[in-house]
Amino acid sequence: MTPPLPSPTRLLAQPALADLADVPATSRWVRSGATRLHVLDYGGDNVPLVVLPGITSPAVTMDFVARELTGLVRPLVVDVRGRGLSDGGGSYGLEEYAEDTEAVVTSLGLDRPVLFGHSMGARIAAVTAVRAKVGLRGTVLGDPPMSGPGRGPYPTALDAFLDQLAQARRGTDADEVSRSWPRWPRREQELRARWLASCDTDAVAATHRGFENEDFFDWWPSVPGPAALLYGADSPVVTTEGAAEAARLLPSAVLTKIPAAGHMLFWDNPPTALAALREALHSMLG
Repeated sequence: MTPPLPSPTRLLAQPALADLADVPATSRWVRSGATRLHVLDYGGDNVPLVVLPGITSPAVTMDFVARELTGLVRPLVVDVRGRGLSDGGGSYGLEEYAEDTEAVVTSLGLDRPVLFGHSMGARIAAVTAVRAKVGLRGTVLGDPPMSGPGRGPYPTALDAFLDQLAQARRGTDADEVSRSWPRWPRREQELRARWLASCDTDAVAATHRGFENEDFFDWWPSVPGPAALLYGADSPVVTTEGAAEAARLLPSAVLTKIPAAGHMLFWDNPPTALAALREALHSMLG
């Protein structure tokens, strides 16, 4: 009997690729060493905004955020390595993710962009800013995981992520996604259902380990200004205590609490979170 083939770690079906036809952005490709990175570039002559999504959020899932910002900035949303159309493999540590971000800035010739990251992407943005290998106008962090050595576990267990990846690979839909994310707009539930299987299991597992082995607060106090931190009023990731520590360690940063939002700021309360992001960006564009 022929042994079964191993299960693929990443899948991307035609309906997912077809989603890109409805996205008002151009695909750009960048090399970071041997890794090929995909970027959605929304174009325009405004200041570039490099957008770094979360642990299981391919670039297309932040389209609804990017298209609301095109009158203010030129959004470029990165498929972080191991997600979406970008290559996987190699290391998934914060410094390697930062190197990828630096490659996006230099390869695309971006003149002093602003960095904006959500969750995992917020941690990447902080490290990139501290490394100072590329010129930046500012950094906006959305609900960065503040877990780390001696700080307790990340509030969502790895098994929960792996279960969602397994659902995506066997075939999920927006109705099933809504059981985990009932507050999300329907389009975002549909996009997650189609694109989650593009996330590499090793990338997700390694990043989750990093949430607990790499301390955000090793980097945060050194983030150069201007810097802003947005966090959900109901977030288990940035707690009241965590926000207070962030304010104490970097008093020059502007912290904004997003009401009626948990960790998934823009999905939970889109109008308020987008307004807070615009306000933070306005202060960095002068």
